[in-house]
Amino acid sequence: MPIEIPTDLTPELVPLSWLLGTWTGGGRLGTGEGDDAYFTQTATFSTNGLPYLVYRAESWLTDEAGTVLRPLSVETGFWALDRKLNDADGGPGLIPADIVPALTTAEDVEKLRNAAGGFDITATIVHPGGISELYYGSIAGPQIQMSTDAVMRAAGSKPYVAATRIFGLVQGDLLWRWDVAAAGKSLEAHASAALKRVPSA
Repeated sequence: MPIEIPTDLTPELVPLSWLLGTWTGGGRLGTGEGDDAYFTQTATFSTNGLPYLVYRAESWLTDEAGTVLRPLSVETGFWALDRKLNDADGGPGLIPADIVPALTTAEDVEKLRNAAGGFDITATIVHPGGISELYYGSIAGPQIQMSTDAVMRAAGSKPYVAATRIFGLVQGDLLWRWDVAAAGKSLEAHASAALKRVPSA
């Protein structure tokens, strides 16, 4: 299935445009072997005209046949190319962005390419339980790798210190893997899934 880029998309989101839409499918917790639990997930990447993607993923525990047993978790966040913000960008808070975006042409975006030929990205992802992750990584075509630069936890949160995530578009499906260092353990497989794009109405 070809990737359709919205004609009104902010130029700097073009490298991330293959993520846009709603994705749904199933996965496994842990290494995905033995007694590891099954889950289903719906993830949405959308844009509101500003230079970031809005991300939301909701997951449910299932049995092996895919029957939903109970809610698992929700996460939400914002993904963008990593660059220094300037006066054309909105914020902090409700300070409005300029009508003209900070980057207006493909040539402006090309200047952000890294030494490997891709783009540096950042993502902020928030979880229930008082946990917020700040990721830095890179995107090269339909592949993303990112690692936490910081994990912020509320006083009562469970121990959680670091994570890595990879995403890739494989034969039209969104495949992802999430490794986590938590509960006194070093980085290890946490979950993985394969999601299919939901056709737009």
